[in-house]
Amino acid sequence: MSAASTPSPSSPSSPSGARPATTGRGRPPKLDQARTVEAALALLDEVGLDALTMRRLAEAMDVRAGALYRYFATKHELLTAMAEVLLADCLDRPFRSPDWSERVAELARRMRTALLGHRDGARVYAGTHATGAHTLGFADALIGVLREAGFTAEDAGRAALTVVHLTLGHTLEEQAARQGADAGPADPERLRAAVTPGQYPHLATALPVLTSTDFTAHFEFGLGLLLQGLRALGPGTAPPGTGG
Repeated sequence: MSAASTPSPSSPSSPSGARPATTGRGRPPKLDQARTVEAALALLDEVGLDALTMRRLAEAMDVRAGALYRYFATKHELLTAMAEVLLADCLDRPFRSPDWSERVAELARRMRTALLGHRDGARVYAGTHATGAHTLGFADALIGVLREAGFTAEDAGRAALTVVHLTLGHTLEEQAARQGADAGPADPERLRAAVTPGQYPHLATALPVLTSTDFTAHFEFGLGLLLQGLRALGPGTAPPGTGG
C-alpha cells in the first residue's frame, strides 16, 4: 500500500502482478501461478531475498527458467504476487474489540505478524503495489474502521498510510537486526562500545532501550503514540500542515 502506487490489472483469482496461464494444444501446464508463488516463498525462507532469482527458482521447481516468464515477466512481478500472498491471513478472523483504535492496532499487529512469517517478508512487501484481494481487502478494512469511527475519507486514507508505513518500516528494521546479527553494524555491542557517557551523555542513558531486542515493545510504543495522536486529532479534524 503506497501513496504513489499505480494499480495494474490482475484477475481476481490470481496473485496481483501475475500473467494469465497459457498452454499449447490444450495440455495442462507444468506450472501455475499459485505453485510458483508458493515455491518462491519457500525458497525465500531458505536463501533470502538477495539470492532469490528466477533461475534459482526454476531450478528449485525443476523447470526451465523461461517457463516462469509465462506467468511473471520480471522478478518484480513475482515479488508483487508474493507480497499479495503475505497478507492472506490478515482478515481471517473477526476483531476482538468494538473500539476503533483497538481494531486499527489489531490490523497493524496482524500485518507485522504476516511480514515476520517469512524471511525478508518486509523487504518483499516494500515497494510492491499489489492489487489482489488480500492487499486491497486489508486496506479496505483498515480505512473502513477509520471511516466508521467518523474520520473523513482524506484523514482515514492518510492515517491508514501512516499505520502501514510504521508497521512496514519497523518490521524492515526488525528483520534486518534479527537476520544481520553476524554482519557487524547491527551488533548492539558495537553501539555500546561507541557511545561513551562523557561524549554522548544523553544517548548513553538511552542505551538499554536502543540496544534492546524486545522488538514487540518497540513496535507497541510507536503504535501507541500513533493511536494517541489519532484520538487527539478526532474524527473530522485535519492535522496541521494538510491544508484541511
